[in-house]
Order: sequence, then C-alpha cells, then structure tokens
Amino acid sequence: MGLRKKTKVNAQFNMSSLTDIIFLLLIFFMLTSSLVVPNALNLKLPGKRKSSTELKAPPANVTIRRDGTYWISGQNVKLIRIEKAVRELGKKGRPVSMTITPDPNVPNQYVVAVMDIAFRYNVETILIDPS
Repeated sequence: MGLRKKTKVNAQFNMSSLTDIIFLLLIFFMLTSSLVVPNALNLKLPGKRKSSTELKAPPANVTIRRDGTYWISGQNVKLIRIEKAVRELGKKGRPVSMTITPDPNVPNQYVVAVMDIAFRYNVETILIDPS
C-alpha cells in the first residue's frame, strides 16, 4: 500500500508582510528626518555677482593665533570684545565686513566662533587661509 503525502513544500516567499514593514520604516524615517534641525552656519559661498560692492570702510581684520587668542588690528581681545565691536560697527548704519585669518594649527571651534558672530550680525566675511 503506497501512501503519498499530499502536501508539497512551497519554495516561494510571500513578500506582502515584508513590503508592509518597509513601508512603515520609510514613513518613520521620513517623519524623524524632518524633525532633525542641523546645527550649522549658513555660509555664503563665492560666486558671480551682477554688481560689484565697494567697501566704504576697511574690513576688520580678526587674527586667530595657535593658542586660541583673538587679535583685532594688532590688539589682543577676547571673543566677547569682537562681538561688541561688530555690534557697534553695525549700529553706525554702514555694512560691516571682516577678514578672518586663522593660524594653520588653530582648532576649528575658534574660527567657527568668529564666523558665528559674523553670521548673527550679517557681516560680510572673508576667510583667509594663510597656508
């Protein structure tokens, strides 16, 4: 008496549950990525301009030395003094410009601190790489 099994092994994979999981993950990552706000500076990159801008006053030259000290026009100042100087120049009604000259070995945080001050007071900045 030959008994045969009527059940066969099905080699196909059901994708319906997998597509549901992928769809839910897609929705999750889309929602969480819109909630994340990057903490970055809005930098103006160089490009072409239709009109040229003339500086009415020479730009304030901020030098950052290797030990983290800030110098404005040859005077050693603290970071708060840079912010006060930029604020006072902005109150005079003329556009403020600034050049930042960091030492090649200065950590980025010192340069970003000056750039952040320039960004808050709408200063046209020029970053000069001395190397």
